[in-house]
Amino acid sequence: MSLSEDIKDFALDLGYSRVGITTADGFPDYVAELNARRDMYRWYIESTFQPLIGADPKSVMPTAKSIIALVHDFSRESFPEKLLGKIGRHYLGRGYLTPRTRINGARRQLMRDFLEKNGCQVAERLSLPERLAAARTGIVTYGKNTFAFADNIGSLILITAFVVDAELDYDESILKVKCPPKCTACIEACPTGSLYEPMKMDPRRCIAFNTFMTQDNYPGGVTSYIPPDIREKMGTWIHGCDICQEVCPRNQKRLKAKLPENEFLTKMAKDFELTKLLNLTDEYYTKGVQPLMYNYIRHKKYFQRNAAIAIGNTGDPAYIPDLAQAMQDPEELVRGYVAWALGKIGGSQARQVLEARLIHETSEFSRKEIQAALAAA
Repeated sequence: MSLSEDIKDFALDLGYSRVGITTADGFPDYVAELNARRDMYRWYIESTFQPLIGADPKSVMPTAKSIIALVHDFSRESFPEKLLGKIGRHYLGRGYLTPRTRINGARRQLMRDFLEKNGCQVAERLSLPERLAAARTGIVTYGKNTFAFADNIGSLILITAFVVDAELDYDESILKVKCPPKCTACIEACPTGSLYEPMKMDPRRCIAFNTFMTQDNYPGGVTSYIPPDIREKMGTWIHGCDICQEVCPRNQKRLKAKLPENEFLTKMAKDFELTKLLNLTDEYYTKGVQPLMYNYIRHKKYFQRNAAIAIGNTGDPAYIPDLAQAMQDPEELVRGYVAWALGKIGGSQARQVLEARLIHETSEFSRKEIQAALAAA
């Protein structure tokens, strides 16, 4: 057997569903596209991800010869209904940016160890355009929603790629979009207009982006502020968004399949409540949040903000006592978004909470949000 065959067999044995190999040549079209839409992607270009560098593997590892792309299918089990519409399936799959101490991170480390034991030098993790790399190996195609799709699985997949110094057997590229020609379901379903044409997204309007990338001190001018017109369209999403994947015809077979339950997710769902996220204790943060949403957010206040927006979008006055409690939170960010939620729900009880807080509020941000909420309530 060749090394290429050994690599593929070992990857499949680890639980990956697809494996492909391509050259370590760069991705100049990807770089050109990022630079052409730099205003939309400045937060990414200037971040620690350094995607413009990762798009040219040989600039970091001059001996690089091959890219090994792997697809992990995380949708073989069902997702609890209670968590859907709140946490994106990619994060419920617990495969994205996973530490080595978790099963999906351990799988990645085992793959790296295998490559190194077989004489390959493996580049330290680069921010490769992994979807493009996988498409260049032929194991995925694209969708108009910008996601990668694996045949007979769909887009509920995680792609991992390794750059190595070994010259391997290369697979045939199939860089193409396989959506039905006239289908625009994803574009029509996107509440915020983030998907503005096939294969084009403004991430700054994406619900997922606004749930976890909007943090203070982030590169490219990104802050924790979410504009009201975006808040109103975020529904109850608090970490990620699946809308453009849920409406996609290419995902319907898997989404409608009768799949076995995931016992861990079932257990986590039993204790999941928006109110617990809103008035977030250290214990619930550790036991109820971090096991699922460890990817981007490193401060409790952003989960609380997202929960406040989600609660406001329910329009349910039953949440007002919990919002009143959160109005005493020490974080001005939390108080401001709680005020927005109260204004969104409206009614005399909500107004009373807002008016009582306005008397004592010292934060300029929170005062403005309270005043705007009172005008809306």
